[in-house]
Amino acid sequence: MKKKLNCVLLVDDDNDCHYFHKRLINKMIITEKLELANDGEEALTFLKSRNNGMHPKPDIIFLDLNMPGMNGWEFLEEYKKLDEELKAKILVIVTTSINLDDRKRAENIGDVNGFKEKFLTMEVINEILLEHFPDYL
Repeated sequence: MKKKLNCVLLVDDDNDCHYFHKRLINKMIITEKLELANDGEEALTFLKSRNNGMHPKPDIIFLDLNMPGMNGWEFLEEYKKLDEELKAKILVIVTTSINLDDRKRAENIGDVNGFKEKFLTMEVINEILLEHFPDYL
C-alpha cells in the first residue's frame, strides 16, 4: 500500500476547477486531507493558521494565477515572506494561461516547483509525485 500525502491545498476561484480537481485527487487516494481556497488571501490565512494547529501543513499547493481578489502572483509575493515552516514542500502553478511570459516569470520564482496547464490529469499528478515524492508511489 502506498503512503499518502498529509495535505494538498487547491487555490482557485473556479468552482468547476475545484470540483474536477477534488474528484481527481480523491479518486487517486493520494492525500489524507484536501483543502480548498478561493483566492490567495484565503490560502495565506490557511497557511498562517497552521501555527494554531488549525490546519495541516500542505505537501503540495496547486495555485491558479488568475483570480479576483489576491491573484496568484500577489499570493507568491506574500508567500515568499512566510517562515519556511509554514510553506508547503512544493508549490505548482496550475493555470489556463499559455502565455510564455507567465511561464518564464514563474520559473524565476524560487518557491515555484512547476507550471502546469489546467486541468490536471492523473498522469500530471503522478509525474509530480514521482519527481517530488517518490516514496508515495
